[in-house]
Amino acid sequence: MAGIRLPPEDADVSQVARQVSAVDLISDDDRSVAADSWSIKSEYGSTLDDEQRHADATEALSAAAYRAPSDYSSDKEEPDAEAVSSLLGFQSYWDATYADELANFREHGHAGEVWFGADVMEIVASWTKTLCLGVSQRHLPNHVDNANHVSAGEPEKELSSWSVLDVGTGNGLLLQELAKQGFSDLTGTDYSEGAIDLARSLADRAEFTNIKFLVDDVLDTKLDKKYQLVVDKGTLDAIGLHPDGPLKRLMYWDSISGLVASGGLLVITSCNSTKDELIQEVDAFNQRSGASPESDTTVDLDASKDPPPFQYIDHVRSYPTFTFGGSVGSRVATVAFLRN
Repeated sequence: MAGIRLPPEDADVSQVARQVSAVDLISDDDRSVAADSWSIKSEYGSTLDDEQRHADATEALSAAAYRAPSDYSSDKEEPDAEAVSSLLGFQSYWDATYADELANFREHGHAGEVWFGADVMEIVASWTKTLCLGVSQRHLPNHVDNANHVSAGEPEKELSSWSVLDVGTGNGLLLQELAKQGFSDLTGTDYSEGAIDLARSLADRAEFTNIKFLVDDVLDTKLDKKYQLVVDKGTLDAIGLHPDGPLKRLMYWDSISGLVASGGLLVITSCNSTKDELIQEVDAFNQRSGASPESDTTVDLDASKDPPPFQYIDHVRSYPTFTFGGSVGSRVATVAFLRN
């Protein structure tokens, strides 16, 4: 299991004791759940062994488990989400990870980790295809390019007209899955140069020559194009794990709203936020933008009133669920929003 990192020598001894106690209270099952939710090993191969993945998970769990006594109130004993931070929130972690995975690809041909697993990635790609076909055939208002609309019965042509952006693309495997579904105008961005090098290498090996990869930080994007479909699989999760996660999530929404074309879709897959939490986050962004909050209902495509920047449109319903405390949930949520 993971070793305990000691603070500097002049740190308060009692604080060290509390930190050790917090780590000791974390069960092996908790470590396994955290490791699985952040870095699920898949059939594509992995460069991180189980011990290292558990070490990363333990560090994040210990950060959540330990807080000073003054931070607790009598009616709320669980740590706030803002207290949870992780190495996964830092670019340096991903630079090191993708440097390792790129070296492993060149030596052994492994594609590296797939966040949430290959099964989830395939579900996201096929579900997104179905959603986009439905959107095309229903002539959404304010669609970015209605002239490119193709009548029902020609799905390949309909999908080829969609410009697609994957923010935080990592190894780019989600874009490969979308290409298999019929999308052809595909772009992936990541702030890690190593990730982009790996994604290009994997796409070249699989002969997906139509996928473009660019080094770009979604929080400070240099892209000057809007896309009809923007997908995010785990990027918002990683952003939220930074110590300044709440602020960076606000920056994320400000930036992402400028990347999705009017009438386009944003599809977010998360293991740290539920469907309802993502909808609430979008509602908060809408309110900051001067719009009234939206309820959790399907978009009325014939509505004539001025809509908010984003509207909830649908979510994946086929993920395995579990029941806890009387509530039904899933380890992964994929939610789609319409950009108005």
